[in-house]
Amino acid sequence: MSKTVLPLHVGDISSFARSLGGQLADCGRTPGHVELLNMLARSSGHKNFQHLRASALQAAKQQPAPEPVSQARLTRLARLFDAQGRLSRWPGKRGLELSCLWVVWSRIPARHTFSETELNDLLNTLHSFGDHALVRRGLCDFGLMTRTADGREYKRVEQKPSAEALALLERLER
Repeated sequence: MSKTVLPLHVGDISSFARSLGGQLADCGRTPGHVELLNMLARSSGHKNFQHLRASALQAAKQQPAPEPVSQARLTRLARLFDAQGRLSRWPGKRGLELSCLWVVWSRIPARHTFSETELNDLLNTLHSFGDHALVRRGLCDFGLMTRTADGREYKRVEQKPSAEALALLERLER
């Protein structure tokens, strides 16, 4: 069974040590595991260990941990780009498409409205495999760009790239 990692943050280490020392002195013996957990929790300002645990789990839900980025996957993604950082071929797997499109998205000017022709011309400078429509469609399908119902105007959707996309962008800049 895996253990949940619970961070313990204290505002003042001195008052924490004083409180813990007092509780240990009152105990008069070596406390058991659960008793020691409760003492640590109370010293950090919580009612008991369960209160500390609930607080830590609530904080973890509000702030999701970043997903680890696989170096092997980054290498596979980087191979899809040429030396100038242009997408040289379309990814064979759907799972790789979004990260590649984030790179293209990052090079499209923000807060600018493009006609279809303007966007096609820009996309042709960002890839080298000759299918701007595939790239444009991917950007819209993944929600990285919006277009009007008649397809005349395109706008980049401002949002934060995934951790993998940020790592890929950093690798391509080097």
